[in-house]
Formats: sequence, C-alpha cells, structure tokens
Amino acid sequence: MFKEINPKEINDNFIKAIADEYMLIAAGDENGYNMMTASWGFAGEIWGDDSVIALVRPQRYTLKFLEEQNYFTLSFYGDRKDIHKICGSKSGRDIDKTAACGLTPVFSDDSVYFNEARLVLVCKKTYCDKLKPECFIDKDKLKWYNNDYHYMFIGKIEKVYIND
Repeated sequence: MFKEINPKEINDNFIKAIADEYMLIAAGDENGYNMMTASWGFAGEIWGDDSVIALVRPQRYTLKFLEEQNYFTLSFYGDRKDIHKICGSKSGRDIDKTAACGLTPVFSDDSVYFNEARLVLVCKKTYCDKLKPECFIDKDKLKWYNNDYHYMFIGKIEKVYIND
C-alpha cells in the first residue's frame, strides 16, 4: 500500500539508487503508456522546486509518451533486476512489458506507475531540451553517443509515494 510523503522525507541516496538499483521512467495513461529502465538521472532543487532530471534517447518508445504528457514518473524496485532486464532491452513497440515483468499499472496523478514499486516520484515536466554535441565541454563524454543524444526532461516532484 502506498503512503504519500514529502520529497524532503526521501531517505534514498539517489546517486546510489539510480546508478546501482536503476529506475523506471514511465509516462502515459489508460489509453497508452510505456516505461523504460534508466541508470542515468539526477535529483535536487532547481527554480525553487524539488526536481529530477530524466534522460531519454530519441529511439526509445517511452519518449513519445513523455513528449505527449505533462507528467512522468520515476519508480524504484529494490533488487528486482528482472524488471530492468526486460524494460532496458525490450521495446514496448514489440512486447507488453507490463505483462512480461508481472507489473500492475496504477493510473493516478495524470500518469502511470506500478504497484510493485518501493518508491515512486510523480513529476510535472518543467523543461525539455535535447543535449547538443557542441555544448559538451568535456569532449570525451561524446563517446557515449552515436548521434543519438538524450532528451533531458526536468520535472518538478509533485508527489512521492513509498510502498509500505
């Protein structure tokens, strides 16, 4: 059962959670949604808001839903790497990732998340831009790309749910 908490009550180390545990980025509604595994992102404060940054490559099916919706979610699943193996390697264009992972969608707060999550951040989009190669100061970071630069979504954390 989910319990709502204030974003400042989150006890997670987001550097560790995002890099080691991974997260799902999800967007959409009852009419269509998708989710993807991500191991890059940020959490902090910008423009007076508790916020996150989610990064999505242009070829990812989830991008369509992020662009169409005003909200997205980030959710964490502890050691459930089976979820990330599927959601990080399969496309929602080709398979029903929800069924393949055994997840139960929750449609709430103008977005979608999953009942099996231990932590959910519901975020309202505040900014989006595509990373530009000419803006990289450290040109060595370009090795991560093959002309498929991430879209960067900044989202204000509107709600946080923990699963008791």
